[in-house]
Formats: sequence, C-alpha cells, structure tokens
Amino acid sequence: MKRFRRRFVLVSMLSMLGVSVTQALAASAPDRIRIGLSSYTPINAAVWIAEDKGIFKKYGIDTEVVVLAGAAAGGVSALIAGDVQFLTAGGGAVINAGLNGADAVMIGSIVNKGVQRVMARSDIRRPEDLRGKRVGVTRLGASSHMVLLLMLRQWGMNPNEVQTLQLNASPAMMAALEKGAIDAAVLTEPTFFIAEDLGYRVLADLADMDIYYLHSMIDTTRAYLKTHRDLTTRFMKAYVEGIAYFKRYRAESVEVMKKKLRTAPAQVKYLERSHTLYASGYFESAPYPALKGVTSVLEFMAKDNPKARTAEPRSFIDGSIVKEIEDSGFIKKLYE
Repeated sequence: MKRFRRRFVLVSMLSMLGVSVTQALAASAPDRIRIGLSSYTPINAAVWIAEDKGIFKKYGIDTEVVVLAGAAAGGVSALIAGDVQFLTAGGGAVINAGLNGADAVMIGSIVNKGVQRVMARSDIRRPEDLRGKRVGVTRLGASSHMVLLLMLRQWGMNPNEVQTLQLNASPAMMAALEKGAIDAAVLTEPTFFIAEDLGYRVLADLADMDIYYLHSMIDTTRAYLKTHRDLTTRFMKAYVEGIAYFKRYRAESVEVMKKKLRTAPAQVKYLERSHTLYASGYFESAPYPALKGVTSVLEFMAKDNPKARTAEPRSFIDGSIVKEIEDSGFIKKLYE
C-alpha cells in the first residue's frame, strides 16, 4: 500500500510539471549500443576505460563492447549490417568500403598516425633484405597489411617481392617469429616491445617515416549519425573523457588494460610502455579524423582502384561532433 502511495505521489508530481510518465521513464532509461573492436590491443584503452569506469553510463549509455572477427574489413561489414553501432578500425577499410558504396563514415580518431613497427630477425639489417622473405600481417586488407604495402612502396619494392602471410594477431606473429615460421612481422604494441627485448631488430618504425596513415578510427554510418545524433554526441563525449582519464591516471589505466587483455604480471611492464607511447602524443585530446590521412590512403589506393583517383577525401569523414564538443569548452574543462 505504501509503495502504491509513493508511486501515485510521483506520478501526480510529474503530471503537475507537465511531464508524462512515459517521458520520465524514457529519460532515465539508458540507450543501449554495441561497440565493435577490430583489434584486441591497448589502442582501444580509452574505450575500455569509458566502459570500466562508468563514463558511458554517466552519459546515459549502456554499452556492450565486442571484438569482431575479420579484422578491420570484418568490422566494417558488421557496422554496415547493423550488428554494431560504432566501430574502431583502420581507416583504410572504411575508405575501401566507401569507394564500393557502403554507408560508413569516420567521426573521430583513436590514432591518426600509424604505430606499427616491422620487427625482423637480427640478420635482416636493411629493408631490401626482405626480398624473398616471409612477412607476417594480421589479415590481407587489414591495417598491418596496408602499412606493409605503404612501406614497400616507399622502399621501392613491389608487394610480390615478399611472401605475405596472414596470422590474425600480433601475439600469433610473435610466436611464428620465435618458431622460425616467418622472418619478419608488422607488429603493434605491446608485442613489438616484447620482440625488441627478445633481440629482434626494429627494421622500420612507421612513426619515423613520412607516411600518414589512419591507424584506428571511430566509425559509424551516416544513417545512424543522422537519426541518433544526440546519442552519438554523448558517445563521443564519453570517449573523449576516456582519453583524458587515460592521460591523467597512468596506474589505473594500465590496470584496466591488464584486466581487459588478461596480461600476466611479468608482462605488465609492456602495458606501461604502451601507455607512455600513447599518452605522449598519439591519443589526441580532440580526436578529429585527419583529412591528411584520408588523402594519403586514397593516393595509395588510386594505383589499383580508379574510384580512389576521383574520390573526395572529405566524403569519408565527419568531424562535426568533435568540433561541437571542442567548441563548447567540454574538452578544455577535462584538463583543468
């Protein structure tokens, strides 16, 4: 009886304020979304932090974060199919899908610049030593493969001069290096730190090369952006706040990565090095999708895809929500 009386009083008060019960319940119910990750590495730390620390919930969002099969290309397929509403994936896959008429758009960046390194056996001293050698990537068409192709072009080598093998993930490539199944691999952190400690040579570091590549982006569809702009804005605010948390709280951020990646205690030092790498400059406070990166990828694709030659770079990105968030002073306040 008392419960009924309290509910009656609440309904009466809402009615007096001109607010329907349906509106009130809708306002309090969180929006449910699925976020797809195309890789399982520390690069997704800001997303994990926003989930783990309740930042998404703070903005009225109930999230399910899933790792998708098929690397970036598989992630884009899941996005287009509506299996996920937001995706983290390399920009090349989104651009390639867009060239084929798919409704995918980059609305933010995780890392605009590539962080991959080519790690090789110690006897491979120069890029030209890769001729005829076996080089591991995650999957053909994925970020690691695209980076390898960009590097080969800069070195004046053709893709058919190396044997490219698909091994699905950096840890699998590391294991293949140790077994002698491959001679080199395009690795991300923290695996390239492990490889370096084991004596493998840093044959090339993308960060030191004049190659601007969209390593990992925040993606959605234009249709979803149009019909769910408020939700997308709240999602991006939570993500931006996740970046700020990552930069300000090292120990806590490493702990989140350790939990998500199920890292053994002896390997935590590599997560700490990954944190230093990303916090020092790769994670941008205002994560705009980089037009320069789109142009770079299109120029590379133009050799084999006529559509890339005439494509408008701006058609693949929409930085309007990041701009609105930055112009409001929201990002500045996070760092005060």
